[in-house]
Amino acid sequence: MLDAAMQDGDERGVDTIVKYARVGDPISADLVLRRATEWRDARARARDQKVRSAGMFQLWRGRVEAGGFVSSGNSNVTGLSGTADLTREGLRWRHRVLAQADLQRTDGITSRERYVLGYQPNYKINDRGYIYGNAQFEADRFLGYDQRYSASAGAGYGVLRRAGLTLDLEVGPAFRQTDFTDGTMQSSLAARGSVDLDWTLVSGLVFTQDASAYLERFNSTVRSVSGIEAKLIGPLSAKLSYTLQYESQPPEGRLSTDSITRASLVYSF
Repeated sequence: MLDAAMQDGDERGVDTIVKYARVGDPISADLVLRRATEWRDARARARDQKVRSAGMFQLWRGRVEAGGFVSSGNSNVTGLSGTADLTREGLRWRHRVLAQADLQRTDGITSRERYVLGYQPNYKINDRGYIYGNAQFEADRFLGYDQRYSASAGAGYGVLRRAGLTLDLEVGPAFRQTDFTDGTMQSSLAARGSVDLDWTLVSGLVFTQDASAYLERFNSTVRSVSGIEAKLIGPLSAKLSYTLQYESQPPEGRLSTDSITRASLVYSF
């Protein structure tokens, strides 16, 4: 059984066999543990060598999310949304690139338009702690700004690392520059914090919660994305999400809170 689990690369199965072998067959327990340890060490060395020899454009993993809708009748509405979230894990560095776009037209007039592009490098201190940098560009004239640039650096920590449950927290100082649609511009220091939760409720069904906040003296921002993702087949999943964004001091004539509910397909690779 141990040989079969190791051949399949089933680390959880190997752990289970070692656990019960030490109880059910104490005579061979040391041998089973030694073979499992050697197997893990060999896999770790192979992974490290693969990372060291990989090129800049290799080892990227991620997900592409796409959704849309069309309605006709009393009003003609077309909506499209897309997200690309890519991550590259190195021995010490983790790189993440995020791109998002939302577009909606009602009776031939654009009624929603939002674009986001972000890059975050992480330097891993240990299995849980890391130092992060974060640079982001946003454009959302319906929330009241033509463009917004944000830069931040700070510390992150994996509070939870369990099977089916992970929670990461980040906090640090930031700088933001916002060009509002009324022609004004604001630049300010801010405090940034974020939460990233992934919780597997049952096999194939995952709850996600991503939230971030920029607190500054002019205009603070809080953004929350809650989602339920259900595995369909292979790398394909269906996702239902609810996004809420709050601006403490939007331009005159704009609401402080904006929300959107979205259904989409997700392809993971």
